[in-house]
Amino acid sequence: MTRHILAIDQGTTSSRAILFDETGKPLTSSAQEFPQHYPEDGWVEHDPEDIWRDTVASVKAVLSDETTAIGITNQRETIVLWDRATGKPLHNAIVWQDRRTADTCRRLKADGHESMIRATTGLLLDPYFSATKLAWLLDHVAGAREAAARGELAAGTIDCFLLWRLTGGSVHATDITNAGRTMLCDIHGGDWDDALLDLFGIDRSLLPDIRSNAEIYGETDPALFGRAIPIAGMAGDQQAALIGQACFAPGMVKSTYGTGCFLLLNTGAEAVPSENRLLTTPAYRIGDDITYALEGSIFVAGAAIKWLRDKMGLIAQAGETAAIAKAAPDNHGVYLVPAFVGLGAPHWDPDARGVISGMTLDTTADHVVRATLESIAYQTRDLVDAMRADGADDPRALRIDGGMAQNDWFAQFLSDVLEAPVERPESHETTALGAAYLAGLATGVWNGLDDLSARWEADAHFGPQMADAQRNALLTGWRKALERTLA
Repeated sequence: MTRHILAIDQGTTSSRAILFDETGKPLTSSAQEFPQHYPEDGWVEHDPEDIWRDTVASVKAVLSDETTAIGITNQRETIVLWDRATGKPLHNAIVWQDRRTADTCRRLKADGHESMIRATTGLLLDPYFSATKLAWLLDHVAGAREAAARGELAAGTIDCFLLWRLTGGSVHATDITNAGRTMLCDIHGGDWDDALLDLFGIDRSLLPDIRSNAEIYGETDPALFGRAIPIAGMAGDQQAALIGQACFAPGMVKSTYGTGCFLLLNTGAEAVPSENRLLTTPAYRIGDDITYALEGSIFVAGAAIKWLRDKMGLIAQAGETAAIAKAAPDNHGVYLVPAFVGLGAPHWDPDARGVISGMTLDTTADHVVRATLESIAYQTRDLVDAMRADGADDPRALRIDGGMAQNDWFAQFLSDVLEAPVERPESHETTALGAAYLAGLATGVWNGLDDLSARWEADAHFGPQMADAQRNALLTGWRKALERTLA
């Protein structure tokens, strides 16, 4: 019998569905881009109804009679609060990029709470994570705290909200990788932490059950797609990409270049604490065993290319950037620090804002485009340096994915800046593939992690070619630009 796995890939700017066959090859896909809402400086919101509508439409566009199961992967940290009786959100979702709770985080840090939070969750006290966003919703939506106390409300990240809707409100659950990004979860025990719930003023009854990444969560409401389909895998997008890249051995590293950039180093069964402001996070749980990762998060990667196109008008489409960067002999001393929503790891400065430095009367639009591409490689180097400082070995190879990974100029420059090999997989859909793999593991389509590892194939390899003196000069210029931003 032919078996297909459908992956829902709900991202920051679009909702997609991709159908995979038993070999892990994509058969067909559908995507819907949805609006971004910026009600105030540093605030970012999504309408959950947009996400729901587009997700259902995308699934219907690719669903086959042979679909065995559905896997879900999603933008992490984005939080939704909804009514249990009606399923209606009480407010727009607050997106992971949102910085409205920066003052709350500063106050909690000043009060000495960050060390406890780090020890329990592996995270830093930052508005990036879900806890302060959920507390803000409870405090600012009229009657929300009273309704929550009566057990009338439910909350969760986007995976949880979609699962609730897909199952007709019968399942309120999330997985360990999404729960681990809320700043409410004890990542060592795998459950919500009472001390953190008290600290943020969040009632446990609001929150979903925490489950493993590969198991049958429930079935879709037959009214949605004409029959009940098992939902059998869930993971946050970056952990799903780690799985899609088959980084199952400790020491393996992947970096995903989507809206942001997220680099994960598999650390195995040990939750390695970082002394260099990286995050310790669950990578996946298969059965009862949790595998952990060190993560570096860059808030703006592909979003900077979108900014070049939509706000600055310097390009008509993202694919132009490779040719522009290649045609420019150098960056002409121009550096862009894309801190449009603050800086993530290893700086964690929510108040930083974007800076372009080094411009002269000879600076052209092409120099700014090239500087934008370069900035993402420099930020990746900062993450790798932090991992080295935490005791990690130099990466044998960095496996890259996401939209920017298809840019050969960027991939080569990245290898040059990192002084390390870069590998691009044959599959361009590693995040969705990871969600499909999880659902397929739970339903017997694939036989285990070794089976998945054997399926990984490289599309291209990039090795360092840049002279040390040139690399060092470029990195010196980058660090000076960073200093200006952080000042």
